[in-house]
Amino acid sequence: MNVSDIFLWEAQKGASIEWVIHLIIHRMATKSSPHSSAGTRMASSKRRERASDHRTAGSPAPVAFRPIHTRRAFEEICDRIREQLALGVLKPGDKLPPERDLAQQLGVSRNVLREALRSLEMAGVLRLQKGVKGGAFVQQGDTSRMNVVMRDMLSLGTISIRELSEARVQVLDLVVRLACANARQSDFEALQANVERTELFTREGRLLERVECAREFYKLLAIACGNKVIAMITDAVTEIHMRFVYAKVASSGVAMARLVERRKQFLAALRERNAAAAARLMRGHLGAVQKMLEQDPGAMSLQIALAEMKPGMK
Repeated sequence: MNVSDIFLWEAQKGASIEWVIHLIIHRMATKSSPHSSAGTRMASSKRRERASDHRTAGSPAPVAFRPIHTRRAFEEICDRIREQLALGVLKPGDKLPPERDLAQQLGVSRNVLREALRSLEMAGVLRLQKGVKGGAFVQQGDTSRMNVVMRDMLSLGTISIRELSEARVQVLDLVVRLACANARQSDFEALQANVERTELFTREGRLLERVECAREFYKLLAIACGNKVIAMITDAVTEIHMRFVYAKVASSGVAMARLVERRKQFLAALRERNAAAAARLMRGHLGAVQKMLEQDPGAMSLQIALAEMKPGMK
């Protein structure tokens, strides 16, 4: 078969121009050298031998690429919904389209859509409500999710109780200084009411309720600092630490002495916006609490930190 025959034959089969040219060149090379086929085989054999020699000599192996895995559909749906939130198209309180309509818009099955909605519910982004007036609603934002993340990290061993205690001291030091600068009259009033309840619970011997009051005190203080991000971090480290205090008081019936007096001194410094004095008083109090807990090794166990503590539980 000559060159023109090759061209016509391959063209009829729908081959590309590049492939036809390759065949023609190969055909011409074969005709010009009757031993070219054998020579080609010998050259190929030599190349394989050289490659083997390079591998033996310790040359780097060829680059290996991992297979490309496409993203799961439910992850893509989550990103689409989060994108609408970021753009302001969806806002807290808004209701997503009905399940059937939303699945149709996204081009996915209803089962895949449900998986995505459940994932966003677990993340605190959506609230799924059943019934006639049910559906998927955008949440206001659940700051307690930070507490869950912190507990999970503690459970997995990513962070230690010691690191958590150190972080709490440093974070509260910052909170106190910001609260001295940013606290409003309403913040002072809320803290004052908390101190008065603490005094009442102390006088009546309602020590576990006093612990819950202390938990609220740190929440109010975090709000007074005027920074929501720092407030979330404060809540996370305080929520776990207060579990240790609760367990200690519940098991021993002994509570921190002079707590009311310390609270009144601290609040006075806060009202005066004396950051140095308020920070010093807070560090002194936290040190005293830590010393009380360390006297009972069982009170600082990981099991207590991860247990489900409920108000009034003994």
